[in-house]
Amino acid sequence: MPEKPRMILIDVDGTLVDSVPDLAWCVDEMMQALGREPWGEARVRDWVGNGVERLVRRALIGQLDGEPSDEEFDKAYPIFLDLYAENTSKRSTLYPGVKEGLDYLKEQGYSLGCVTNKAEQFTLPLLRDLGIADYFGIVVAGDTLPVKKPDPGPLLHAAEFFGTGPEHSLMIGDSKSDVKAARAAGFRIICMSYGYNHGEDIRIYEPDAVIDSMTELKDML
Repeated sequence: MPEKPRMILIDVDGTLVDSVPDLAWCVDEMMQALGREPWGEARVRDWVGNGVERLVRRALIGQLDGEPSDEEFDKAYPIFLDLYAENTSKRSTLYPGVKEGLDYLKEQGYSLGCVTNKAEQFTLPLLRDLGIADYFGIVVAGDTLPVKKPDPGPLLHAAEFFGTGPEHSLMIGDSKSDVKAARAAGFRIICMSYGYNHGEDIRIYEPDAVIDSMTELKDML
């Protein structure tokens, strides 16, 4: 890092939290409620990372790109939302090193924010249930603003909240939408090697660094 950042924004799903076990359980329950075959966790893992609406659309057509019929989606989406409201954090866990990484960042006095495409109604309970809500001065969820990542808007909104310029700002994420949002906002970006990027290696999107655990932030910063 050329200069230490003052503000660090962190993504949720695939960066702080492995939320796939809950998401996959809800997808499979939804599919069965619709009289269809479940997909299983390994398959759902490649579809996660752009919010639950996109996830439901992918589950209905069984692939990353394309659209189900409106009728099909309108039937499925409320089923999924009800299931996920009850199962936001039952099976989800923090990745190894997250708690230690957050403790370190807090001790060092960084302004910490959370920027996710997950809706607020799911994000806040998840952060609370996993015991990390209090680390963040601001949480910008997928429905906080009219735009979400890869748009730079949520990142710039958090920077404005903390009174920090892009040159003093760092994003920590796991997907190409995190990289695109950070680049568009003028932030530096570190990616986790283990997250959700639809089966692609995040290194092909050329973040400033890739790490395997948030404990490595100590040496990087």
